[in-house]
Amino acid sequence: MGPPVLLIHGLFMAGDAWFMNSASESLGFILAEQGFDVWVGNVRGTRWSHGHVSLSVKNKEFWDWSWEELALYDLAEMIRYVNSITKAKILVVGHSQGTIMSLAAFTKPDIVEMVKAAALLCPISYLDHITTNFVLRLVKMRLDEIILGLGIHQLNFKSYMGTQIMDMMCEGHIHCDIWLSAITGKNCCFNDSRIDFYLEYEPQPSSSKNLHHLFQMIRKGNFAMYDYGMWRNLMHYKQPEPPEFDISQIPTSLPLWMGYGGNDALADVIDVQHTLKKLKPKPDLLYIEEYGHIDFLLSIRAKEDVYDDMIMFFNSVQKISSFK
Repeated sequence: MGPPVLLIHGLFMAGDAWFMNSASESLGFILAEQGFDVWVGNVRGTRWSHGHVSLSVKNKEFWDWSWEELALYDLAEMIRYVNSITKAKILVVGHSQGTIMSLAAFTKPDIVEMVKAAALLCPISYLDHITTNFVLRLVKMRLDEIILGLGIHQLNFKSYMGTQIMDMMCEGHIHCDIWLSAITGKNCCFNDSRIDFYLEYEPQPSSSKNLHHLFQMIRKGNFAMYDYGMWRNLMHYKQPEPPEFDISQIPTSLPLWMGYGGNDALADVIDVQHTLKKLKPKPDLLYIEEYGHIDFLLSIRAKEDVYDDMIMFFNSVQKISSFK
């Protein structure tokens, strides 16, 4: 069995996203065929992760988390589990929210020491230059605060109301593609022949608190823990502002690979450059001018455009480590 690889999905997705494209273009299948030991993460809130020792999805406490908990607890525990079973350091692959989680987790020495290398698709640690007008309007409307104020803790587009909204927005493939582009940026190579298949599984639920945390990042331009407000921050963090995740603490010994696109309205090129300036490790970079946010996961040319380069990076890391 080859080296273990842990795949971490993005917002409103689950681990099945890595298998949604055709078999020849889906990273999960490609890695398995090339001999990697593939592990697939599903963060809390997804339909695959609704089990709990005491809480039901109907309890508001079940949804009391953001990507901060996903990074410091969920991802950390996934890495520990794979490490304990395989007795090997892990290769981590994240997309979108999966990169936010990874970069935050890698600032913690006890987590990063179990990671051999990481590949980040559409890497995000800063969000203050996103160009999607649709999301920016929601941020300006303070929709996240309205949702929390109404006592809505779960964001589920597969609920009755959510399904009606999705049906209206995705009536016919062309409308769904336009709606997706409005959020993520224009995707040059999205495999829209499989939209009906995607919609059987996606979008997955997330928490309202998670959306609020992401919108905080857009408003403030920082990469920090959840902001509870000054007084609750003082109780929670012993300081008026939430602590920032200092990605300069990620060790230079961690090999990184990053793929990003010129048409990505969420992982904007300016924000990616900000991330790169903060990092001490110098990642291997793949920049594709015409790619949008979803192309890196669901392009009809994903293997040749993206994954071949990523796997070459992983193989080079394996060769280097075998000589040590």
